[in-house]
Amino acid sequence: MTKPQRTRVAPTVLAGIGAFVVVGVYVLVSSIGLGLWTSLGPGPGMFPFAMGGLLVAMSALWLVQELREPSETASGVDRGLVLSVVISLALLAAVMDLIGFQLSMFIFLMYHLKIRGGRRWVSSLIIAVAGSFGAFYAFNYGLNVTLPTAGISVLNSIGL
Repeated sequence: MTKPQRTRVAPTVLAGIGAFVVVGVYVLVSSIGLGLWTSLGPGPGMFPFAMGGLLVAMSALWLVQELREPSETASGVDRGLVLSVVISLALLAAVMDLIGFQLSMFIFLMYHLKIRGGRRWVSSLIIAVAGSFGAFYAFNYGLNVTLPTAGISVLNSIGL
């Protein structure tokens, strides 16, 4: 009679769980300084405190799940995909103040949808326009949250 072989939790999974716990605890501690409650109700630190607590709790649940039944580790991680996402996110952050949220997000989404994802042109354009221009107008005018506009005067003059 052979016992089923029990696999161990991958070190990378434990590192990921640990990173989420560290971020969650940092958010919890930082939000207390903002004030959790005021005389009018919830203070500016209440929402970050709740999100930090939720992140720590979800990380603990993830750890319990992994200890019960470890997930299979990916034998061949697509390093090209990981690198393209990381580099494109860094480029997005670098050019957003220069060319604005709308144009930079449109290029970012088109790159990932059409070039990396191989989607059709029509669906790529619809999603990229909604995710860049639509999100910009929803945040700026619907939620009154300012997103970066272009630092280049020509682009700024046409509303980008």
